[in-house]
Amino acid sequence: MALEPRTIAPEQEEKSPEYDSMRRRFIVGVILTVPLVIIAMREWLPGGGFIENLLPPRPLGWLELALATPVVLWSGWVFFVRAVQSVLNKSLNMFTLIGLGVAVAYLYSLTAVLFPEIFPAIMRAPDGSVAVYFEAAAVIVTLILLGQVLELRARSRTGAAIKALLGLAPKTARKIEADGGEVDIPLASVQAGDVLRIRPGEKVPVDGTVVDGASSVDESMISGEPIPVRKQPGDRVIGATVNGTGGLTMRAEKVGSDTLLAQIVRMVAQAQRSRAPIQRLADIVAGYFVPAVIGIALAAFAGWYALGPEPRLAHGLIAAVSVLIIACPCALGLATPMSIMVATGKGATLGVLFKNAEAIETLRTIDTLVVDKTGTLTLGKPKLTGVAAAAGLGEEKLLQLAASLEKASEHPLAAAIVAGAAERGIRPAEAAAFESHTGKGVSGTVDGTRVLLGNRTLMEDFAIDTAALAHQAEEMRREGQTVMFVAGDGKPAGLLAVSDPIKETTPEAIRQLHKEGLRVVMLTGDNPATAEAVAAKLEIDQVIAEVLPDQKAEAVKKLQAEGRLVAMAGDGINDAPALAQAQVGIAMGTGTDVAMESAGITLVKGDLTGIVRARKLSRATMANIKQNLFFAFVYNALGVPVAAGVLYPFFGLLLSPIIAAAAMSLSSVSVVTNALRLRQARIP
Repeated sequence: MALEPRTIAPEQEEKSPEYDSMRRRFIVGVILTVPLVIIAMREWLPGGGFIENLLPPRPLGWLELALATPVVLWSGWVFFVRAVQSVLNKSLNMFTLIGLGVAVAYLYSLTAVLFPEIFPAIMRAPDGSVAVYFEAAAVIVTLILLGQVLELRARSRTGAAIKALLGLAPKTARKIEADGGEVDIPLASVQAGDVLRIRPGEKVPVDGTVVDGASSVDESMISGEPIPVRKQPGDRVIGATVNGTGGLTMRAEKVGSDTLLAQIVRMVAQAQRSRAPIQRLADIVAGYFVPAVIGIALAAFAGWYALGPEPRLAHGLIAAVSVLIIACPCALGLATPMSIMVATGKGATLGVLFKNAEAIETLRTIDTLVVDKTGTLTLGKPKLTGVAAAAGLGEEKLLQLAASLEKASEHPLAAAIVAGAAERGIRPAEAAAFESHTGKGVSGTVDGTRVLLGNRTLMEDFAIDTAALAHQAEEMRREGQTVMFVAGDGKPAGLLAVSDPIKETTPEAIRQLHKEGLRVVMLTGDNPATAEAVAAKLEIDQVIAEVLPDQKAEAVKKLQAEGRLVAMAGDGINDAPALAQAQVGIAMGTGTDVAMESAGITLVKGDLTGIVRARKLSRATMANIKQNLFFAFVYNALGVPVAAGVLYPFFGLLLSPIIAAAAMSLSSVSVVTNALRLRQARIP
């Protein structure tokens, strides 16, 4: 298999030479295998006699040889290489079976075309030709190539999340020279200690500290919280976060691979490389199955050669070939891919997108679900959720004063207040003498009223007594709301509360997850008070608050170290490392592209009840796969002894390669039919 790169450069093209090679081999295989199958099935096809009349059996055998040889020797060459490697490494697997089955079917048919006279008369047609099985060899190669192409296409996209993360960083930074001049330099040229200017709307180039200016910075990439954070001299800023409307000057401290963004990229890449194939069950069984089949084939040949009727050599060869053909792993190779393909289609109709087979296999075993708060449990959009006016002042008037003031503000919560007023049909007036008080709030004059809006500290600075509102403010905080005081003309006017509402479907989803036996852990960058308030409402089992991206991944690792099988559900860039680290990453379809690329499952509607549906589908799929493997091996267990000739001494029955090929095809049909039953599975 191709190896995954440890690092991905931003300019690196998303190419997969192995995928391109497999795709070319598959296309050639399809083009040549289709006419080959038509020729082989000519006796059962309408108008098949035309082919028979056009060319008699012996020339048709040469035509089949010409069509099958490129498919087997070129398209299927990679399987022979892997089969040989599995033998040399003493690690027999699916490719051992594929290589063996294809080689036997092809070599037997090649011998039948080139040297038909060595076969007993009973095996030859009147014109001296012998039945060939080129189509079996070609079909096996083409079907297995299809599975490889689908797998490689999925693997080639695993670097998309890393590329998206790398694309977050700005390409240049504006450096302030010692003489006061400013120059734009490539991001790679920034050194620790450089003084950089960040203009309004620009991205912070690297990690560092603000030395001058004040602004609100959107740090949702890091914290997952949609509310921008106010920055002033002495505060830390993180590379790739977005500056608001104010200007900042910063000193670079961590650059290049030391930045938090670079650390996130490394964590996602490391976790993505640690994937296990769902085929491992078949490979383990194949490790015992392959030598057993080879042993039976050799025993059948030896038995017929020593004890069978004349011509003993030919009968022994036919018995050995029949054993190997009926044991050919076509059904075994289809057992898991067919179920996975049907399951992914079924999941899409349920609003659950599976990125890989690993997620389908693992989800049913999960016992702990870690969820992000913002955007996963909540809507991720702050809203005005509380208005409490002081005595003598109506709520509409209070909100009108606040919205008029906030309309001119760049305060992080201003948009929520203005939008809340608009929803209630309140038109804000023009504010005069507007002033922003860093870290405290804003003030101004609205319709002749001097208005203050902010925290308790702002009220104290202007000698506003808020004792009458203190109890109500505390009650709002306990409910997970951010509270702001409003004062008018030196008197307390009321309270405004802004919060991120819980999704309507979340409480029911948590109840269903608990019924599934899952322990639910909330992991968030939000403050403990708000997090605990949300957890209390939803009856969440455990809360871990105020965590950064690297800490989220560490929290998942800690749970895994305790022996827990962890699924992580999140929606933000900051969740990407934890999503990749968990046994199963689950992204909200309403979240960021990076989160969805890092996760194995995406919930299209961003609804946690989708996890319950996905878990039930996972169980149904794995049960279906086990049934398919059972069918595949039962056919071999019953067919191999018959092909070896165990019934001949008692009933005179000898299984010809034709019947062996038919039985092999029937096992494949059974596997495909059973896999299609997943479409009818009831997933509430």
